[in-house]
Amino acid sequence: MNDKNLTPEQFHICREKGTEPAFTGKYWDCKEDGLYLCVCCGQALFDSAVKYDSGSGWPSFWQPVSKNAITESRDTAHGMIRTEVVCSHCAAHLGHVFADGPVPTGLRYCINSASLNLVERKEDM
Repeated sequence: MNDKNLTPEQFHICREKGTEPAFTGKYWDCKEDGLYLCVCCGQALFDSAVKYDSGSGWPSFWQPVSKNAITESRDTAHGMIRTEVVCSHCAAHLGHVFADGPVPTGLRYCINSASLNLVERKEDM
């Protein structure tokens, strides 16, 4: 998908570093098995096997599919110091990572649903 195909909400979040309201995104409570891809470029970002309910209202993962899938940078917007997470391929804003996640990483990748596209895994027949 290119930027012309993004919804206004997807564009705002991915390209203008917006945030969807908690408990409103389509994946915050999704339990489907699959891979979460970047809505802008299709790069694999997170596996549902590492998704968990953080209680935050956003999809939360304890690690990306690979260290190379995302890029992290310091974010000082809104009077806070956070670590922003973006797609390493197209620089789409995904969300933030926090050091209050579960074992084994202790990390919580708090990601906007609007920046993701879930491709469900199908069982082999």
